[in-house]
Amino acid sequence: MAVLPIKFTKTKRDKLAQVLWVLNWISVVTGIILFSLGIFLKVEINKRQDLMAESQLQSVPNMLIAVGLIACVINFLGGKICYDCVDTNKFLRWKLVMLPYIICTFFFTLSVLVGALMCYSMHGQLEEALTLGLRDAMRYYKDTDTPGRCFLKRTVDQLQIQFQCCGNEGYRDWFQIQWVSNRYLDMSQREVVDRLRSNVEGKYLMDGVPFSCCNVNSPRPCIQYQITNNSAHFNYDFHTEELNLWMKGCRQALRDYYTNIMHSVGLTVLIIWLFELSVLTGVRYLQTSLENVLRQGDPECESDGWLLENSFVETARSNFNIIKHLGKFNQINISSNGDPNIDKPPTAHYGPDNVPPKPLPMAS
Repeated sequence: MAVLPIKFTKTKRDKLAQVLWVLNWISVVTGIILFSLGIFLKVEINKRQDLMAESQLQSVPNMLIAVGLIACVINFLGGKICYDCVDTNKFLRWKLVMLPYIICTFFFTLSVLVGALMCYSMHGQLEEALTLGLRDAMRYYKDTDTPGRCFLKRTVDQLQIQFQCCGNEGYRDWFQIQWVSNRYLDMSQREVVDRLRSNVEGKYLMDGVPFSCCNVNSPRPCIQYQITNNSAHFNYDFHTEELNLWMKGCRQALRDYYTNIMHSVGLTVLIIWLFELSVLTGVRYLQTSLENVLRQGDPECESDGWLLENSFVETARSNFNIIKHLGKFNQINISSNGDPNIDKPPTAHYGPDNVPPKPLPMAS
C-alpha cells in the first residue's frame, strides 16, 4: 500500500510544478544564507583563534559553507526540472534523472539537519578549547618581547575590556601566574627578590591583576594591586568591593557569546532544513504523479502521487534484499567459477614422450 497517496488532476500537477519552481529558487537563496552563516561563524571563530586551543570548531562553519554551495547547485537544477515538468512531454527528458535527483536531495537535506545538530552539540568542544586557550594566553601575557607571543597581551586586554571579564574562571586566576615580565622587575629591591624566592618555580606572583580587569563602573579608583590586603587601602574590604573588578571569568563570557551564536545559527539551519524537506516532498509527489500519467498514456488524466509506493517496512525489506543480492553477486560461486581443477579428470602422463601405449590385441 502506498504511503500518503494523493490524487492529482492535470491542473493540480501544473500548479504543483509552478509552485515548486518558485520554491526551488527560494531554496537557492536559503543556500546563500547557509553559505553566509558559515562564513560569519568562521570569521567569529578566527577573530579569537589565539584564545582557543586547537579543536574541531572549524568543522561546523566548513560544513555550512559546503552545504550552502551544494544547496545552490541542487536547487537551481530542481528549479529547471520543475519548470519543465509543467509540460508532460518535457518531463520525458528528466524521467530517468528525477529519482537519482530525489535521492541525492534527500541525503543533502540530511546533511543540513546534521549541520543544525552540530551547532547545538559543540558546547563540550567549545568549553575545552576556551579553557586551554585562555590558560595559555594568560601564561604568555608577559612575553611581549617574544616573537609569536608579543600580541597576546593586547589580545587579552581587549578581550577583558570588551567582554567585561577577568581571568579564565575569575580574577584570582591572575594570582597564580606571573603576568609581569622580568625585564620590568627591579632586582635590586629585596621585596622583588623575596617574591621570586617564595615559590619553587621562581615566579613573581602577587595578588594583582592587569588594568583591563578594572570595572569602569566602580565608584572609586581601581585597585589592581594588593587586592586581598585590606590594610593597604583606605576604607576597603575586598570581600565586598565587587564593583572594583570584573567578577565574571572570560571563559564563561566567551562561552556564552559563542553559544548564543551557535544556537541562533542552529535554529536558522533547522528552519532551512524543514523548508528543504517540504520542497523535497513536493518534488517526490510531482515525480510519482507524472510517472503514473505516462503509465496511463493520457496527459489529461488524473494520477496518483505518493511518497513511497509501498509501506515503509516493505520498502526497507525490498532495499535490503537488493543490497543482499548485490553482495551475493560479487561472491565467487565455487561450484561454477571456483577451482578450475575441480570436477576435471586428472591429466594422464605416459612417460617422457607422452605417447599413450598401444592397446593389446584382443583374442578372437
